[in-house]
Amino acid sequence: MIPIPVAVCVLGGWCIIYLADTLLKSSGSLKASYEDWLMSYGLSVSPFHVRWQTGLFNRQFYNWGRWKPRFLYLWFSIGMVFGIAAMFGSIILLGKTLIQTLTQMLSEAPTAQNDRMLQVVVPGVNLPISQLTYFFTAILISGVIHEVGHGVAAIREQVRFNGFGIFIFIVYPGAFVDLFTTHLQLISPVQQLRIFCAGVWHNFVLGMAGLVVLFLLPAILFPFYYTGVGTLVTEITEDSPANGPRGLFVGDLVTNLQDCSVHNVEDWNSCLGELSQKPQTGYCINAAVLQQLSFPARVYRRLDGTIECCSNNSLTDVCFSYSNNLNSHQYVCLPARKAIESSQVCRTNTDCQKNFVPSFCVIPSLENQTKLIRVKHPPQVDMLFVGHPMHLQYTVSLSSFVPRHNFLSIDLPVVIETFCKYLISLSGALAVINAVPCFALDGQWILNSFLEATLSSLIVEKQNRELVGFLILLAGSALLAANVALGLWMVTAR
Repeated sequence: MIPIPVAVCVLGGWCIIYLADTLLKSSGSLKASYEDWLMSYGLSVSPFHVRWQTGLFNRQFYNWGRWKPRFLYLWFSIGMVFGIAAMFGSIILLGKTLIQTLTQMLSEAPTAQNDRMLQVVVPGVNLPISQLTYFFTAILISGVIHEVGHGVAAIREQVRFNGFGIFIFIVYPGAFVDLFTTHLQLISPVQQLRIFCAGVWHNFVLGMAGLVVLFLLPAILFPFYYTGVGTLVTEITEDSPANGPRGLFVGDLVTNLQDCSVHNVEDWNSCLGELSQKPQTGYCINAAVLQQLSFPARVYRRLDGTIECCSNNSLTDVCFSYSNNLNSHQYVCLPARKAIESSQVCRTNTDCQKNFVPSFCVIPSLENQTKLIRVKHPPQVDMLFVGHPMHLQYTVSLSSFVPRHNFLSIDLPVVIETFCKYLISLSGALAVINAVPCFALDGQWILNSFLEATLSSLIVEKQNRELVGFLILLAGSALLAANVALGLWMVTAR
């Protein structure tokens, strides 16, 4: 469900804006001056929608549109081919996403939600409040680059450019360009395609640029940060199980999870995934040490069928199981830190037979899905984590970049990395959505121009071509609406 405070703030804010606009426009003394003020600043207000348009950037747009005509011709011709391909590809992508959503709804498997190719994003629901700055900045930049593509392509095709603007719809920012419609109708369908496909093309290029920056980030930041030595802890939530005097701290460098080496954030996530799926690993303990540390305890079964042998309510003692020389299971309650702090990881007793010293592989006997994980973050003492491995992943933020100097921020690489990821995903999503043959989107005009350019000789009557276009637009609009409606329901109602 959408958080009540978020919904109240959004609805309340728009009610205040719309009420103020209505009162000023209905006021006899203020109406004229208010409307003149709106017109002078290029502002317009409607329910859940505010937009601003200006001609301040017209000269810059004309400079861009007249720069290297041959290069721009080739650039927007490539964009035209890409836009047509994206129009067909977006239909396939939306179709697959709809099938995935319906399958998930029928199977009642919420874990599959993140596997969908496209997802509806609702701030405060499936988008953390802490990430809103990245989200809105990335979507605004993607929208501006999209519209710059349309504006420059239009000027290149001799279409008059009237102005550029920015709008806010509910909470989502965007941009637009104002082109002279009569000029658009007079040029050929191929010229129209270059203009209509330019936005989608520019979004694709922007996403690729973000991908390149993300890929080259270690090399770009190499003079200031080094990588491949571990993961640096940048944030720990207050309720994280990693908190505590012997837990993790901001600035710690994690190098190992059990016997799994951690060189970067990807390794951290991979190791946690493996640890959550594989059986609990054990630890080699000398037979003499085992006898010294253990103490008598009553063995009993938990409700989930696992064995417990520590009945002293201690937070530091853990029940371990091991096989003796007679291959019979034994259970012993041990102080976890003293028993395993410097022990070798093992799977069976065979892994512990070294230097002819009798040793056993003791394995923690914990509740289902619960693991005992030894986290190495030198030079500090190892952290012993007991819980579900994914709790570490959700409550501990890390970075693969380690500062070379103390004055460098540990957050800067994370900020750049996170912003690039948002830019890639949102710019790509904007390209996909705008390419859909749907009413009021770029896909509508791309489809109409494409049909005029390709079917004029096959379908002579213009009305018949328009009918074909209308039916395709109707199907595309229904497909997009179904994805949005079901996506919203999956995010907010489940």
